[in-house]
Amino acid sequence: MTTTAIRRAKRRAPGLNARGLNASGIRGPGLSSAGLRGPGPRGWFIGAAFSIILWAGPTWNQVWSVDGPLAWKAAASGSLVAFFGAYAVLPMFCRERGVRAGLACIGVLGALNAIVIYLVGVEALWTWPFLACAIAMMPLPSRVDYVLIGVLAGASLATQLLTGNQDQAFFQPALIVSLGLMMCSFARSIRKTVQLRAAQTELAEAAVAAERSRVARDMHDILGHSLTVIAVKAELAARMLETASGADPASASASVDAAPLRRAAAEIAAVQDLARGALADVRATVAGYRGVNVLAELAVARTALESAGITADLPATVDAVPARHRELFGWVLREGVTNVVRHSGAKQCRVRLTASEVSVEDDGVGPGTAGSFGNGLTGIRERVMAAGGNVCVGKSDLGGFRLAAEV
Repeated sequence: MTTTAIRRAKRRAPGLNARGLNASGIRGPGLSSAGLRGPGPRGWFIGAAFSIILWAGPTWNQVWSVDGPLAWKAAASGSLVAFFGAYAVLPMFCRERGVRAGLACIGVLGALNAIVIYLVGVEALWTWPFLACAIAMMPLPSRVDYVLIGVLAGASLATQLLTGNQDQAFFQPALIVSLGLMMCSFARSIRKTVQLRAAQTELAEAAVAAERSRVARDMHDILGHSLTVIAVKAELAARMLETASGADPASASASVDAAPLRRAAAEIAAVQDLARGALADVRATVAGYRGVNVLAELAVARTALESAGITADLPATVDAVPARHRELFGWVLREGVTNVVRHSGAKQCRVRLTASEVSVEDDGVGPGTAGSFGNGLTGIRERVMAAGGNVCVGKSDLGGFRLAAEV
């Protein structure tokens, strides 16, 4: 898989950058279901509803079981509803919005809780374990969670001791610490799991993109070469027919009927047009991987060059090429010969093979402007670099273009 393909394929989870960090610089949950939807928020809402019913009941009864002004009861009830509503919604609302949003949500919860305690009294300190759980679920760094939960537990201990409630002085802080730390671990586990799922999706998409790149490259290397040979042979046949039918009209009419020759020339021209059109129209995705061998490509290159009227200076054997390099050198040879036939206008082509290098040179028009190389040379460059080698393109000793790969 190439680095370029990976970069192009990556689709990040919402709120995360390339390293899985959110906009505030910490590792956010990276959940794919935004806002308050999805299985994660649904599970939190269900758990929050059960805990609210279990723990808010006694505090609610405490408000309505005592004698007091109706306005006070309504205000206390409203503050409880506002606090527990914020407790249920804000952790999920802030889960993808970074540290600042998390601190803001904690500030809102703290303010609502302070109103509850002011109206109900110290008995409402039982809401602090809820506050600890909400802090743990916020997208905050771990050290911030620990500090806030510790401060909350210390405040609970001091308040209970100062109010003379010795029975709850240690039990409530212990409950705040235990629930808060447990929820911190639970929240981190959820975030890591979601990050792993996002990474799996990202890698799968990168693999698909890399495979598409490989298929496109192989399509160009395989079909482009074959169709080029067809086009060259059709052009050669058309010239031969034109020469046979038009060199001496008198002798041609006496010895052979010129009409079939002209019709054959037209059909061959159509084949040539179809072959060239196919080079531009191939877009289908194919499966599998067709192997290439430098020995077979050497034989094909000889045929293609001869058909194009290009003098071929080719090695007699490929014994010097190690087995591990024969496929790669075959791709380079195929691309180089194809470019000679299609673009160079050359009269001579020279191929050299060694144990570590393959080169294709011609005496044609030479290299174009820098950066003007097409998909074929780009694919060859990617192949050779993946094998730990280098590609060299430039002016040939013959006066034309030179393509060389060394590994």
